[in-house]
Formats: sequence, structure tokens, C-alpha cells
Amino acid sequence: MTMQHIDLKEIHSGGYVGKKVAVCGWVRTSRDSKNVAFVELNDGSELSHMQIVFDKAVFDDKMLAPLLALGAALKVEGTVERGMKDESVEIRAESAELLGGSDTTYPLQKKRHTMEFLRTIPHLRVRTNTFNAVFRVRSELSYAIHEFFHKNGYYYVHSPIITGSDCEGAGEVFKVTTIGYNPEIKSEEEYNKNDFFGRSAGLTVSGQLEGEVMATALGKIYTFGPTFRAENSNTPRHAAEFWQVEPEVAFADIDDIIGIATDMIKSIIAHLLEHCAPELKFFDERFENGLIAKLRHVVESDFARIDYTDAIEVLKKSGKQFVYPVEWGLDLQTEHERYLTDEYFKKPVFVVNYPRKIKSFYMKQNADGKTVAATDLLVPGVGEIIGCSEREADYDKLLKEIKDRGMKLSDYANYLDLRKFGTVPHSGFGLGLERMLMYVTGMANIRDVIEFPRTKDDLK
Repeated sequence: MTMQHIDLKEIHSGGYVGKKVAVCGWVRTSRDSKNVAFVELNDGSELSHMQIVFDKAVFDDKMLAPLLALGAALKVEGTVERGMKDESVEIRAESAELLGGSDTTYPLQKKRHTMEFLRTIPHLRVRTNTFNAVFRVRSELSYAIHEFFHKNGYYYVHSPIITGSDCEGAGEVFKVTTIGYNPEIKSEEEYNKNDFFGRSAGLTVSGQLEGEVMATALGKIYTFGPTFRAENSNTPRHAAEFWQVEPEVAFADIDDIIGIATDMIKSIIAHLLEHCAPELKFFDERFENGLIAKLRHVVESDFARIDYTDAIEVLKKSGKQFVYPVEWGLDLQTEHERYLTDEYFKKPVFVVNYPRKIKSFYMKQNADGKTVAATDLLVPGVGEIIGCSEREADYDKLLKEIKDRGMKLSDYANYLDLRKFGTVPHSGFGLGLERMLMYVTGMANIRDVIEFPRTKDDLK
């Protein structure tokens, strides 16, 4: 009878010394000597590898050659023994099966590879220590987000991926169509009429509008799923497909939602510090020195808060020579955000009450007529990770804003209806999962925290 294999993480947890076990995994490194050979095996269950010892009295060179190949998949049966280092264990192999061979063309050889090179092989890069750790943290981060909302009484709802509206009103929507090129179609109107839905459709840029619908019946909800933006931007922070967490809360104003965002950020970081300690230590040592101390500081300290108008004054008086101009009414650029977080406050900061004209149509208009009840949470090293606002509950104001921006009224008829039938103050935010992952790992490029990044001119 075949012995059931055990995860390497389980064996490393203790209690297996002297026991016979079966393990599976991929060869990360190997070395050969006169009487014995060694393999470092990893099965993805943890960052650490398991050393497998092959005694040449049992395994001759011909048997060993395919077992030592980098990238090969093995099943090994043997006895767990204490290793040379304190508290370490290793497995002395008694039998081994080659599950999947590998040869010298395997691209992940022993040399250190650049991030740029690894992006060319997304199907294999997850086998490196770096990406193995990134995607374990991504999994745990996702779990922590769900856990936070579940324990605080939120309902998880699923907003549609195919939509007829552009939530942000920025026109960065991927079109969804079943019609290919047809020179006989003479107009966009005719094209849309003959398409699957009989109208223009696209991939969602946000689940917010549908989230507001659900919140006006369930009270507290969140969506968590993929969103898409056809933004021709080739920066380390932008991707065409990314995941967003979007809670929506009825009977909540801008101050309430800032408190909720703060609690969520602290909760999920505390969770990662507890449950991803080896991975965070790895990132601290190799990608961002001081990462763990930074994350602990976030959990333990109050977040700063500054009005947009005051932030503009701080930037003007900074003495810094910014590439982009600093003027009231202009959006903050990454260099401005980084100054506020990295140099001025030295911690996360909410910038509140942005100019109305640079923010989305649905944000609550403040009494001054110039600003909206909106805030961005900026964090050191990344910039914005949360966009947050109280939503406009006044039907007439929202209707006028939609018209003034030249948006198609019929696309927002149901959204406007919410302001006619039992409207309430309500607020929400969007957290970019990948940007949060960049912040907690120290990874500098969004392409390196997404399994298969979708960016301009790149679809692997």
C-alpha cells in the first residue's frame, strides 16, 4: 500500500523525528559528493525547504542523476532525523520516485534572477522563494480581509463583472463584445444594437454602484473581486486587471468610514504579523529593511489626518522640487503622496476633502460647493491604497452632477432611484489588494504581486 505523503510544513512543526514518512515536492537545489547527495525539497506549504539525504549505498549515481535535477518533482519515503543545525530536521531517503523529470533547460538555475526576467516566465516564477512567499502572503491577506468583515457583521456580496456603466466616469472600460470586425456596420449605435446585450457593455471598473444597492437593504456589505481598467499607464503601481475590496455601509458618514478603514488596515496587518512571520522576515531581509518594524508601527500608532487644502500648503512649503506642480485643484501625484507619508508624517495619513472637480460624480458635495467628502489613505512607500468617500444622497445634486459631466443618464437610472426611495447617508471605500500586498511585502512593482499580471502590451 502506498504511503500517504505529508506536507513539509507539518513535519517541520515537530513530533516526527524517528518516524518514517512520505513527502513530495520540487527540487530547489542539490549537491553531490562521493558518498552522499543532498536535495532541498519544497512543496509550497511553507517557505522553508526540507533537506533530503541520499546515501549512495542505497542510491547509485545512475539512479540519483534525475532525482538531483533542478525543478524535478519527487516523492520520497524515508526516516526523519535531526539535522546538523539546532532544531532542524532532515529526511534520510529509503526510496524515491521521480514524479516529473526536469533537464538543463529549466530556467531557474542557481544564479540570482532579476524581477524582469522572472516576469517573462510567470508559469515558473512562483517556484522561487520570493514568489512562493508573495503568493502565500496574498492568500493569507485575502483570508484576513474576509475574516475582518465577517466578524464585524458584514455580508459578502458578488457584484457583476460585466456591466453597462462606468462607475468612475473616466472612460477606461474594456469593451465586452461578441461581434468582430465588420466593415458593413456603419455606426456605434448599430454595432451596439447588434451585439449580445443590445447595448454597450464592458468589464467592471468597480463593484461600488451595485454595492450601494445591496447596502441599502443589508446595511453593511463588502465586495471582493477582480476589476479592470483600460488605463494606458506603464507605472509600477498600475495594472489592467486587479482585485478590489469594496465595503459599503448604510447610515455612515465620512468620519465613520475613515474609522472602519483604519480598523481594517490594522486588523489585517496584525493578522499577517502573526501568521506570516517567516515570509515577512524574508521580505524584511531581502526587499525592505525595517519592514516588520514599519508594520508594527502601523498597528500601534494613530493614523494622521489632514485636509487637502492644508496638504497643498505643506507641499508648497516643503522646499522640495517636485516634477509635477502643486496647486489647489490639482490631484496629488505619487511624489506628493510619498513626501506626505515618508517624510512629513512618517506614517499613514488620510487626506480629506478633495476638490469636487477631480473626484468621482457620486461623492457627497460639501457645504462649500468646492470640495467633496472624500479621502485617500496614503501609506509610506506606496502612496494611495484606499479611496474613500461618503456618497451623495441628494437626488437633485447627483442628477445635476451626472448631467454636468456629460454622462449617459440612462446608465444611472437605477442608481438615482436609490436616492428617491428611502435614501440614507452611506459611505464606502475601495482597497486595492495588490497595492496593500506591495505595502506589506516591500515588493516595488505591482507586476510582482499578481500571479499573471495584465498590463499594456503584455498578456502571458
